[in-house]
Amino acid sequence: MAKSEKVLLKIEGPIATVTLNRPDKLNALDAEVWLGLEEAADAIKGQPEVRVAILTGAGDRAFSAGIDLKAVASSTGFSLGRPLRDGFDSLQQMKAIFNMYENLAVPVIAAINGYCMGAGMELVLACDIRLASDTAILSIPEITFGVIPDMGGTQRLPRIVGPGKAKELIYTGRRIDAAEALRVGLVDHIYPKDSLMSEARQLAEEIAAHTPAAVQGAKRAINVAMSHSLEVGLTYETATALSSMGTAETFIQGAEAFAQRKA
Repeated sequence: MAKSEKVLLKIEGPIATVTLNRPDKLNALDAEVWLGLEEAADAIKGQPEVRVAILTGAGDRAFSAGIDLKAVASSTGFSLGRPLRDGFDSLQQMKAIFNMYENLAVPVIAAINGYCMGAGMELVLACDIRLASDTAILSIPEITFGVIPDMGGTQRLPRIVGPGKAKELIYTGRRIDAAEALRVGLVDHIYPKDSLMSEARQLAEEIAAHTPAAVQGAKRAINVAMSHSLEVGLTYETATALSSMGTAETFIQGAEAFAQRKA
């Protein structure tokens, strides 16, 4: 378990489930949630038996309504409890915690169970695969508050849905339902609310059944593809393939086993 009660970590065999646990606040992100996310990611890093992680929100109303604006506006401000200069350094520190989920060795599946807004949506953009309930509502509304998305939205959203659709969603702050999110490629699958987590776990089990080194190497290579040239990506792919393949004998054994399953 993570230390923070606002973020729960449950590890069952090869699957870790990270749950934002403020259902009475629609799982809004305050400083303690950010630190809980950091603790959970660090804990997963220290558990080599974990092969896949699922990220979701408690309750059935929301994945996360975004940053807790009341916490931001409070007299104590919004601090992660570390000495930093205001502004750039503070935002970079918060963003780095989201980056941890993008950079975890294992694939991360977002199970979006309801409202997914602002920083909540920016968090799921850092995940590998996004599943949504049929009741999900997604939005990146920062522009309506007079600011730009600052937790990775302007960078990750265009890579997922393309620059035109990303600009439309960011410039308008419009809310879209699960069907529209699926149509534009923001989510990968939609399921009935009551079966979302079982479907997420089934997908996680399917991924976990494969060789961890291969899955994790593929994740690293795909991440490189999203931020580098094709030439760099192809070179990285070759190096990763060679490092994860092991000996020629191991590769041949794996190929023979696959052929036998197909026969």
